[in-house]
Amino acid sequence: MYHILQISGYVFRALGLKMKILITFIFSGLLIGFVILLSFSNNFNDQLLDATINSSSESKPHHDRLLGGLLKPGFDEDSCVSRYTQSLYRKPSPYKPSSYLVSTLRRYEKLHKRCGPGTEAYKKATKNLGNDDENQERSSDKECGYVVWVATEYGLGNRIISMVSSFLYALLTNRVLLVDQRKDITDLFCQPFPNTSWLLPLDFPLMGQIDSYYKDYSRCYGTMLKNHAINSTTLTPSHLYLHLLHDYRDEDKMFYCEANQGFIKNVPWLVVKSNLYFVPSLWLIPSFQTKLIKLFPQKDTVFHHLSRYLFHPTNQVWDMVTSTYNANLSKADELLGLQIRVFSTPGGYFQHVMDQIVSCTQREKLLPELATTESQVMNTTTRSKKHKAVLVASLHAEYSDELRKMYLERPSLTGEVIEVYQPSGEKVQQTDEKLHDQKALAEIYLLSLTDNIVTTERSTFGFVAHGLGGLKPWILYAPKNGAAPDPPCVRALSMEPCLIRAPLHGCQAKAIKTTPFIRRCENWNLGIKLVDAPDRFWWW
Repeated sequence: MYHILQISGYVFRALGLKMKILITFIFSGLLIGFVILLSFSNNFNDQLLDATINSSSESKPHHDRLLGGLLKPGFDEDSCVSRYTQSLYRKPSPYKPSSYLVSTLRRYEKLHKRCGPGTEAYKKATKNLGNDDENQERSSDKECGYVVWVATEYGLGNRIISMVSSFLYALLTNRVLLVDQRKDITDLFCQPFPNTSWLLPLDFPLMGQIDSYYKDYSRCYGTMLKNHAINSTTLTPSHLYLHLLHDYRDEDKMFYCEANQGFIKNVPWLVVKSNLYFVPSLWLIPSFQTKLIKLFPQKDTVFHHLSRYLFHPTNQVWDMVTSTYNANLSKADELLGLQIRVFSTPGGYFQHVMDQIVSCTQREKLLPELATTESQVMNTTTRSKKHKAVLVASLHAEYSDELRKMYLERPSLTGEVIEVYQPSGEKVQQTDEKLHDQKALAEIYLLSLTDNIVTTERSTFGFVAHGLGGLKPWILYAPKNGAAPDPPCVRALSMEPCLIRAPLHGCQAKAIKTTPFIRRCENWNLGIKLVDAPDRFWWW
């Protein structure tokens, strides 16, 4: 090698000056090109590596595709795009699921796969369903128990909060949740459990009867108690109907009593109708409390975790969410959600409601006040142009129109640029109309993506939106006598929904008054809700 270099040196010195310059120029160019190519290659590899890492759930902190372990990998992603991409549109949740909740969900999935529709266990369980001549044989077979959630005529928000409540009860009692599929649930949500179905088969033996189940049904648990049809010698029925709607009687509310759970736990099939978030009362059943504390060490996260686990919008609904978000909300510095429900009859636009919305949002510094003098207008020109987007969800478009007009006509005192969007204004609620319900679900998810949210008192639509988003909302008080209330709104104690028809009397009355993590709802004295508080019960 040394001789080769020595000869090359002699040859180079023997060349003319011009040739030396040319060779030096060519060599330098090749060297620079090689360095640039090497740098580009390294950058490309780094970018490729970053892209690979960023697509991984383990290393991209703002895209936790498995939601802290709530979700299980392995689903067909194309069939349900929302399942693993929701976190791309929402800030990371500060509320992490407990390891016990994660392991409980994995065990539940195995149970559902073993006992769900189409399995031998399901066929065996339904064989004699409704035939109470076989009680003794059935009561000894406890391989699989079921909670059948039946869709009612109430709206989407009511259905979602009652499904979450029914699922939690299924987790606590080692039962399988099956949901009534006859009212557009398959158009709204993907299957939540792997390699099985949560849909109640259309050939379910009681399908022709369950719509008529109500308080007067002979197998309604409350009615059986009222008629003294349950005692120590009563044989276990094949099924019970649990009437947990807002009009339930004191006898129906005895479902929440510890003593009554002893009978209920032996019944293989429980058919549930509810429009309530009855989770808070489950916490007050002593035999459930130890497990609930392990599942949810932070007690006001029940709905947040379980709703994100259960509900994944179908591709059609998710396309509505992402197209609206990308077109109107994605570039904003901050997002504010306004959920406006007018419960008066007739509904519509009312100036006092508009005044209340403005008063609440400006008093709580959620929206800036307007510049009213020329000097104030001049001062706003020197302020930074922060962009805030306001997403309005309401049946009536006039509220967003008026808010948009306000911030177009005059600048804000802070210099913030306020843009107002409303995806739809349907005028009237059209429950069970496929497209209407899909739009409603899309708006619920859009509201859940906001940074702050204002909701309407007792609106289950609002409950779902702020619970999904992990947001503690400001709640608009109900107007009285056609006037905006003062104060116009209140900050919620927690992000949990309110049980608006709580069992305030009976077996849970004392516990409701003395349990630190159960409080009366902020704006509704007939309701209770979970708040995060120490693990101290009234009998300790």
